[in-house]
This record gives sequence, C-alpha cells and structure tokens, in this order.
Amino acid sequence: MNETEEAARIHVSVAYVEGAEHFWRELEVPAGTTAAQAVAESGLQQRFPHLDLAQLKLGVFSKPVKADRELEAGDRVEVYRPIIADPETVGEGSSHQAT
Repeated sequence: MNETEEAARIHVSVAYVEGAEHFWRELEVPAGTTAAQAVAESGLQQRFPHLDLAQLKLGVFSKPVKADRELEAGDRVEVYRPIIADPETVGEGSSHQAT
C-alpha cells in the first residue's frame, strides 16, 4: 500500500450490546465511509442475524447520527436497540413512595 492509499483509509470501530453479549469490531475503511457502511462491513448482521439494520438507530460517541453520516478517523459507531419498555414506568414496581 502506498502513502496515498494509506491516507485514503481511516480506522473506526463498531459497537453493539445485546443482553450479556458485546460486539466490538475495529475496521480500516476508505475515507468517506458512512456509519451504515461501517456497520454493514463490521459483520454485525452475521453475528446477530435477527437485527434489521435498516431500522436501528446509530450514534457516534453517544450522539445520534444519520446512517449516511461520513465517518472520521477514530469514530466509534454505536448501534442502538429499540426501546421496548416505557422508561417512565420501568422502575414503578420497585419504587417506594412516601404516603
């Protein structure tokens, strides 16, 4: 790989958590790669075949981003699962209210 080709590639990572399973892949991708492209290249779909990647939200360092956001060197793409419980009511069964 010559110097021009090296400059045209960046290192990024893709992270996903489901239950006790953690997925983390570091990738070297061409400059201009989008968040969605990095997720597709990471192998996440093969590890979690039930995921519909088109429906999942993405973020970079805890900030939501659109799937077509171009990545920068060092970015960590995070794949967020849909919320399946109302966060307003999750703790209600165990909370103690003063009467």
